[in-house]
Amino acid sequence: MWVAVYFAVMVAVTSAAYIAWGAYAVAHGASPWSFVAGLPLYYAAFPLFFTSVWVALGWYWRAPRPPGVAMRLAQRIPYFWHELVAIGQAPRMICFAALMPDPTPAPSAVPVLLLHGIGCNAAVWTSMRAYLDREGLGPVYALSYGPPFDPIETFAPQVAGKLDAIERATGAPSVVIVGHSMGGLVARSYIRRYGGGRVRRLVTVGTPHAGSMHAWLMRGASLTEMRPGSAYLAALAVPESAEKDVPTVSIWSWHDSMVTPQTSSRLLWADNIVLTAIAHNALIGNGEVQALVAAEIRKARADAAAPTSEFLSSAQQTPAAPA
Repeated sequence: MWVAVYFAVMVAVTSAAYIAWGAYAVAHGASPWSFVAGLPLYYAAFPLFFTSVWVALGWYWRAPRPPGVAMRLAQRIPYFWHELVAIGQAPRMICFAALMPDPTPAPSAVPVLLLHGIGCNAAVWTSMRAYLDREGLGPVYALSYGPPFDPIETFAPQVAGKLDAIERATGAPSVVIVGHSMGGLVARSYIRRYGGGRVRRLVTVGTPHAGSMHAWLMRGASLTEMRPGSAYLAALAVPESAEKDVPTVSIWSWHDSMVTPQTSSRLLWADNIVLTAIAHNALIGNGEVQALVAAEIRKARADAAAPTSEFLSSAQQTPAAPA
């Protein structure tokens, strides 16, 4: 709700400013059609500005990269374009409740819960949920938590409440959680506070497990906690037994445009899947990432179908060496 209101106000204010400017110019002889034609460019100017800034800083604060991961020239234009489209989602943010309603209650063994990052709401998951639904991997739920700049640990009770609602709707005692960006930290805070018994598998996507330099660009408790070296992240750096008991995967990109340095997404005690040429917000709309998430959900379903002893054995296996 908080993010939807913010975007609604921002769109209303900028639209009013554009209309006032156009009315003034037309009254002084300008063609009204020039302002009609210029409206898409005016709207695009905001996400274009922020995308350019984030990408530039993502390069400036980049982690040292191994040989062979540099983007080719042909990759740079789609890289920037997909991030621009992902950032320019104000209408979706405003209409999140209509776009991302909860699924119809029905029995399910392994539901999925999606947790968004800071400054977003459930609307960022429309493409991911559509993909998972097509793959028959529902029901897929999404939580819009907030207020967005509160301390991260204050969102854990909201996750607990959502899990209660999912269990009532599906009968499932545990879920797969997929967290993008700060959503992965929210999931980890939930597990550390409530235990991992209700989380069959955790998938983080572009999550700044060791923080991001970008968090210095704005103020707010959650951003302060995501700054490298914060007390919150120092505590997370030592995984508790509850976290180690949850099979966890971290999907991240060497070219993440907002997690800086990009290796901050590396989770040493989990399985790491490392990609290239995908920016931060574009990750969850990327087909390769969606396929990887789907694969993890299928593993969780296979675990759920296996005898309890077999599941415990697989969950306790040593994770693959991080990339």
